[in-house]
Amino acid sequence: MELRDFADQVLLNSEISAKLIPIIEPVTDDNPGSAERIQVPARAEALKFCGRREAPPMPHPESFGDPAKRAIAHHIMANHELQALEVMAFVLRAFPDASPEFRRGLAGVMADEQRHTRMHILRAADLGLEFGAYKVNGYFWLKSQEFTSLLDYLAGLPLTFEGGNLDHTLEFEQWFEAAGDGKSAGIMRAIHRDEIEHVAFGWHWLRALKPADRTEWETYEAHLHWPLRPEKARGKTFHHEPRRAAGLSDEFIERLEGLG
Repeated sequence: MELRDFADQVLLNSEISAKLIPIIEPVTDDNPGSAERIQVPARAEALKFCGRREAPPMPHPESFGDPAKRAIAHHIMANHELQALEVMAFVLRAFPDASPEFRRGLAGVMADEQRHTRMHILRAADLGLEFGAYKVNGYFWLKSQEFTSLLDYLAGLPLTFEGGNLDHTLEFEQWFEAAGDGKSAGIMRAIHRDEIEHVAFGWHWLRALKPADRTEWETYEAHLHWPLRPEKARGKTFHHEPRRAAGLSDEFIERLEGLG
């Protein structure tokens, strides 16, 4: 399957079932096409983006004893994962001249995002909530429209959104466990392991593409678009080990930790 076709499958199909069909092997990138920036991904009516204030907020962890609140949490996180998938498809189409190694690696990360989306959708359904029952925002997608280079993408998604998730996934795992929901906790632990690899992917390519006269941190800061900032790349509780596992330098980790 051509990577361009896979990107189109994710971006141009409105049905969630089509967006989540895994890429078909063997994967080729012989016809990446011209650079094209999709303004809005196709989505079913119930999943079209609304304003941030129209979508329900994340329930407070103290409310997770209520299955309905946990279902809403999974609904929100399913939309986060789906947006990440769509943003990555956007990058495949917007930057066809990127290294074939980068593009194939990104497709591998997209397979994880498809799986994460399914996991949250199914768990929400187990808890009595259909995906699309609530409005969803498009914050991650809107930020992708500001990516004018691969370094913008690397700073924004893998190193900030997914970097912050190195902490958030562990927080949610603990909150679900405290609520007696081992299945939801297990989902967060599995996603946490994948996020380490995703951050490692972002770190590898940031180092490969950064200017020779800039440090990793300087490059990272320079390619964040407000209101994204380094503080968004960490949770309330900062975890060193997953960042070390992702290969981040001691300096980079210390700088992130110092923002708390």
